[in-house]
Amino acid sequence: MYLSWIIPAYNEERRIEKTLYEVDAYLMSKNFSGGYEIIVVDSASLDRTAEIVKKLSPRIFNLSLLSVENKGKGWAVHEGMLKARGDARIFADADNSVSPDQLDNFLPLLCLGGKKDNCFDAVIGSIEIEGSTIEEHAQWYRRALGRVSKLIIRVISGLWEIRDTQRGFKLFSKRAAEAIFPRQTIATWGFDIEVLLIAKRRGFGTKEVPVKWVNPPDSKVSIGAYVSTFKELLQIKWNDFMGRYK
Repeated sequence: MYLSWIIPAYNEERRIEKTLYEVDAYLMSKNFSGGYEIIVVDSASLDRTAEIVKKLSPRIFNLSLLSVENKGKGWAVHEGMLKARGDARIFADADNSVSPDQLDNFLPLLCLGGKKDNCFDAVIGSIEIEGSTIEEHAQWYRRALGRVSKLIIRVISGLWEIRDTQRGFKLFSKRAAEAIFPRQTIATWGFDIEVLLIAKRRGFGTKEVPVKWVNPPDSKVSIGAYVSTFKELLQIKWNDFMGRYK
């Protein structure tokens, strides 16, 4: 198996080096038969993010930098998934809020190597199911907004069965990634909802896995992001109504 690890990044100079070393150490320890690649998708950062990644490239096996326009996290993930070559393809946040070693709980559930029974083409991290733990550092209003927004998403999106669509730790099989991401239209915060709905409409099974999540105090998810996501949710609902994801 060849694995692709995709990290969307914007102004991450303070933590990208630590994150990359942690990801590389984990992947190296797994001895994947086909190897692995790490793709940092930099959304036109205004700081030294790209410079740091370039500096680390000779030291970290199969690390590459993909520079894209700053259209949003969803666009960065979209471009990274299309560039990736892995049989398994994961995107994870640049702050490692879900530690890399938790992938051990995801890979056995993914449909790989002709496996079709008791497996899934999308395996996603969740903090809303039994077994998950949260280390919370966020402001109270963000916690409250998060709870309300998850309920709204479940009611409107057509993904009632998925309790947590927004965790930045999602693993896809190659066949699912190649069917889902070319059809993605949402470039910013609502993209998670869209790709999971596309997966459902295309017949790919999705499995939520509990994770230990560290919610950093300096998260970039603002109140404006919640408003933007709600608008995108309505767009996704319209696209689905028009049959664009089937």
